[in-house]
Amino acid sequence: MKVYETSQIRNVVLLGHGGAGKTTIAEAMAFVSGALSKMGSTDAGTTVSDFDKEEQKRGFSISTAMIPIEYTDAQDGPIKINLLDTPGYFDFVGEVEEAVSVADAAVIVVNCKAGIEPGTVKAWELCERLRLPRILFVTNMDDDKASYRELILRLESRFGKKVAPIQLPIRENEQFVGFANVVKMKGRRFLENSSEYVESDIPDYSERNLKIARESLMEAVAESSEEFMERYFSGESFTEEEIYGALRQQVAVGDMVPVMMGSGIRAQGANALMNAIVRYLPSPDRARQEEGVDVTSGERFVANFRSDVNLSAKVFKTMVDPFIGKYTLVKICTGILKPDTTVYNVSRETEEKSGKVYVLRGKEALEVPELRAGDIGAMAKLNVTQTGDTLALKNAPILYHRPNISTPYTYKAYTAVNKGDEDRIASGLAKLMDEDLTLKATVDAENHQSLLYGIGEQQLDIAVSKLASRYKAEIQLEKPKFAFRETIRRKVEAPGRYKKQSGGHGQFGDVKMSFEPSGDLTVPYVFEEKVFGGAVPKNYFPAVEKGVAECCLKGPLAAYPVVGIKATLLDGSYHPVDSSEMAFKMAATLAFKKGFMEANPVLLEPIVSLKVCVPDSCTGDVMGDLNRRRGRVLGMESDHHGKQVIQADIPISELYGYGTDLRSMSGGLGEFSYVFSRYEQCPGDVQKKEVDARAALLKGDEE
Repeated sequence: MKVYETSQIRNVVLLGHGGAGKTTIAEAMAFVSGALSKMGSTDAGTTVSDFDKEEQKRGFSISTAMIPIEYTDAQDGPIKINLLDTPGYFDFVGEVEEAVSVADAAVIVVNCKAGIEPGTVKAWELCERLRLPRILFVTNMDDDKASYRELILRLESRFGKKVAPIQLPIRENEQFVGFANVVKMKGRRFLENSSEYVESDIPDYSERNLKIARESLMEAVAESSEEFMERYFSGESFTEEEIYGALRQQVAVGDMVPVMMGSGIRAQGANALMNAIVRYLPSPDRARQEEGVDVTSGERFVANFRSDVNLSAKVFKTMVDPFIGKYTLVKICTGILKPDTTVYNVSRETEEKSGKVYVLRGKEALEVPELRAGDIGAMAKLNVTQTGDTLALKNAPILYHRPNISTPYTYKAYTAVNKGDEDRIASGLAKLMDEDLTLKATVDAENHQSLLYGIGEQQLDIAVSKLASRYKAEIQLEKPKFAFRETIRRKVEAPGRYKKQSGGHGQFGDVKMSFEPSGDLTVPYVFEEKVFGGAVPKNYFPAVEKGVAECCLKGPLAAYPVVGIKATLLDGSYHPVDSSEMAFKMAATLAFKKGFMEANPVLLEPIVSLKVCVPDSCTGDVMGDLNRRRGRVLGMESDHHGKQVIQADIPISELYGYGTDLRSMSGGLGEFSYVFSRYEQCPGDVQKKEVDARAALLKGDEE
């Protein structure tokens, strides 16, 4: 593949709902441009995008795939379109967030028959938030039951006047055979069994809708400047070049979103879409700016996407495969990346050798002599570099902002299926986490469990499957144990005597202690001594406290950590020969267990502050569900974009499986986040259930 200048590059991310046809239209564009000799199929698992075994097995995208396309039909010479084909399912939102962090524009793919789906709305909102220029591409036009006119009305109703259809369908005998170009006011008819089209007449039945679309388009063009507005109201017409220029200007700032159409399976419309990408969407030097910090001066730095300055690049994705190796995907922000360049990882303050430079087409690595500013490519075998890092020259260090990646809140416990696989599991998970920043593996030492976090349960299941197929390490997921605490509610006094005689020196320790709530649930215990007359020698006080400390690690009620108690040593006795530190530690342990169980012991459960953002229409269902989960709704406010933000306190144990239920209640548009707040006493029925379950678990462990 040849080297392209910045102005010849378009970095475009494909967005939309799962199953809308993103991968199919990407395949069609690659085929029509000549990058592929034959179109693959998502059903058969033969597309260039879905090369991972899990994607082929499941029939949908899991990771973002790079597809560089050389479009040679552009007026100003060949253009390179770097397509980023992203997953549509919400569990893989991290892949989308990585892709949009380097994209300069987007194509939102909409299935004409399915209409506006949750993924369509999320894609639009993401583009609005990032001010990303976009085109709406309506696919599945070959389905005779799909109504383009009805979809346009819904798009306009949902997203406003900026939605501008620049193509209208031409149908014959209920078949999609071509389209009318609203800008040129000419018809286009597809050749039989071909993606190519020729000029044709516009059917009479399309004239009325064409005039409506044309008038709407002229209004938008007029609004692009005062001069055009005056000409429009005076009845003057605009030239074709003026229309294209105004469209380019309006699309670049997000004030207009052209709507196009086609059939991905037949590759119809792919050529027109590529032409529109080149015509309307900006090259990197005309797109949104990449901001960072000049490490040397500490001042704000804005990348200008010039190739004649020092090299700097941001790492937006990592691919790790046991067969093809590790690839670090980068966007060149300034300068030129050449093979065998020593680059400085500014994020980790270390140097690495770049080796060969590639562009990736699916799993295929195509070697290139260099990558210029604005282009996207890959480097192999970088040892320490990770997603989000910045690469530059050591004498000109620039640090770019990391991509905003969603925090995972869904988690499950996992255990090894086969003993002895722990190292292999840890190594495999580390590689999966290098690829997916929304996947986290942690160790919960308190509850003796390993936890796997993700955006959703489907993502966790796929991680388990990848771990087994790629790294031959099997784990099983299960409901996690939650971090309960134990404490007491009243003051008691309890004795503890430890006496053991087995010939020679014996063991003797005797204490009398009081236990009461300390009022501070942030620390396990407070220890005091009020011994008079030397009943317990001072040198045994630390041993008594150690007994209390060890008991707090695993409480008598349900073996959870103890918090919020005050233990006071009141009295006791000792033997001048048989007493020892161990004996007094054991005596304190006996006193603790007896006193704790007599002091009205209770379980405390972790409470989190929950924030749920859902469409207005779903608030009733969501609030009712939170009440059923023992949540306390504290308030609700509008985000002024058709959604409500609900604030609530809720036990974290009640959030198990919440992500799946929230999606169901909100049509996939609900989002939630939480932070730990405090511990509270749990209800009696919850405590009994937990204590009984814990007792059964501990009994099983002993057996």
